[in-house]
Amino acid sequence: MASNIVLSGNLSFLNLAELLQLLGSNGSNGILRIDAKSSQEPGIVYFRGGNPAHSLNGELRGLEAIFSLFGWMEGDFSFSDEPYDGEVTINKSRMEIILDGLRMLDDGEIEKVEPVSIQTESTPQKEAVKKSSLPLIKGPLVDYLHVVDEEEFFDGEEIIVEGNHGNWIWVILEGTVELSRSTPNGPIKFLQLSDGAFIGSISSLLSDESVRNVTAQAIGNVQLGMLDSQGMGSEFSRMPPEFRNMVRSLDNRFSEIMTRMVACSIGKNDPAKLLKDKRPVIKEGKNDDKSFVITGGRASIVRNTKHGVVPLITGLSKGDFIGHIPFLDMGLEPSSAIVLGDKRLKVSTIDQKLLQHHYDQLSLTFKNMLENISTNILATAMAICELEKKASQR
Repeated sequence: MASNIVLSGNLSFLNLAELLQLLGSNGSNGILRIDAKSSQEPGIVYFRGGNPAHSLNGELRGLEAIFSLFGWMEGDFSFSDEPYDGEVTINKSRMEIILDGLRMLDDGEIEKVEPVSIQTESTPQKEAVKKSSLPLIKGPLVDYLHVVDEEEFFDGEEIIVEGNHGNWIWVILEGTVELSRSTPNGPIKFLQLSDGAFIGSISSLLSDESVRNVTAQAIGNVQLGMLDSQGMGSEFSRMPPEFRNMVRSLDNRFSEIMTRMVACSIGKNDPAKLLKDKRPVIKEGKNDDKSFVITGGRASIVRNTKHGVVPLITGLSKGDFIGHIPFLDMGLEPSSAIVLGDKRLKVSTIDQKLLQHHYDQLSLTFKNMLENISTNILATAMAICELEKKASQR
C-alpha cells in the first residue's frame, strides 16, 4: 500500500472534513487511513469516485464509523490511490456527510478525542473565541486563470447587498464571508463561505441588470479575487443550449431554496398547503441515476425527517432539471429527498453521457463554481431542516 500513497500529513493541518472535500473534488479512488495515539486501531475510509463508500473504526462500520472519526482531533493520515471494489455501506453524498459530521460535532453528538495537554499554573489561559454555529463552506483549490484583480474587504464590510444591482463574481482567496437574507423579522444569517468559495450568482453573467439575492459581509479581513466576468460570460454563452439550461436551473435552485429558508424562518413553510395535490415522481433513497428536464407543470423537492415532511424547493418549472446529475453532489434527490409533481407535470429524459461530455469541456473555474453552488444548496437544505426541527420542539 505504501508505494501507492499520494497524500499524507497530520489532522492538525487537514482535518477530516477538509480531507473528504479535497479527495472528493479530485474524484479519488482509494483508502484513507488515520492513525491516532488515542486508538489502538486505525480509522479507515474507502473512497469510490470521490465519495466515501465504506468506513471502519474499531467495531463501528459505515456511517457510524465515519462520523466517529470527525471527533479525532489529532492523528496522522495517509491516502493510497487504488481501486476499491469492496463492500458499500455508505450511500450519503460526500458533502452531506461533511455537513452532518460538523453539525454533530458542534452539538456534542460526536465525542471529541483530543491529545492530552499538560498545563501548569503559570501557563496563561487563552481567551475563548466565540465560534459561529453556521455551516462553513470551503471551495475547491483556487484556479487563478480567471482572476483578473484582487480586492480586500475589512471586518463588517458588505461585499454585496441584497436588492442591489451588480454582475461581479469573486472567489474567496483568504478569509470568511457570511451570507444573509432579509425577512419581515430582520435578516437571517444562514451560511459562511471561506477559501475557494464564490460570491455572486451565475445569473449575473446573463445581464448587466442582475439583482443580488443575498447580502455578503466580511467576517474579519477578507481577500477576494475578482473573476473575468467577460470571459466567464463568453464561456457560458458557448455552452450547448441543454447544458446552459442545466446551469441556469442549478442557479435557480439556490435562489428557490433561499426563498424557502426565509419562509421557514417566519413559520410559512407549511407542507400541507405547499404540497397539496402533488404526487411522488422520484422516491427518496431509490437507486436511480436518471435525470429529467421539466417540459410542463411544476415540481417540488421535499425531505422526510423525524419531524415531518420539509419542503425545500417548491418552484421548479419548465426548463428545470430533476433527478441525478453525475457531476453534482447536492445531497438531494434521489438519495436524500423526494420529488413531487403536480398533475400537469411532464418531463423528458436527459442524455447524461452528453451532459457529462459538455461538463468535461468546462474550465476549472466554471467546474468549481458549479460544485460550490451544489454545496451551498445542500447546506441551505440542512439549515432548513434544522429550523423545522427547532420549531417542532417549541
